[in-house]
Amino acid sequence: VQLVESGGGLVQPGGSLRLSCAASELTFSRYGMGWFRQSPGKEREFVAVVSWSGGNIYYAHSVKDRFIISRDNAKEMAYLQMNRLTHEDTAKYYCAAGRLMDFTIPRITSELTYSYWGQGTQVTVSS
Repeated sequence: VQLVESGGGLVQPGGSLRLSCAASELTFSRYGMGWFRQSPGKEREFVAVVSWSGGNIYYAHSVKDRFIISRDNAKEMAYLQMNRLTHEDTAKYYCAAGRLMDFTIPRITSELTYSYWGQGTQVTVSS
């Protein structure tokens, strides 16, 4: 199984980026897809998750109303559209795949739920 993130980079405050996550060797449509991020000196934190069907979505409070998670099962891709970026969004962003047996908040926000992880893509918000 391989998850490969792309789309990170340097962006000015207020700008936008779209991250992509390409999956391979995975029955993609059976897995929920999550995005997490980690800043230097901080724990990795949950950002957003989308269920296998796309019918259930949940965001961390810090990104709600600014970020949009989506997926394309035919292309085996997950996306994170990030808008109105701030310095606090600077982090390495990881996509992860997990069999979400239920869509409860403790489960979908826990790293332990996700079996597969990408290597991450760096997002830097700076003027």
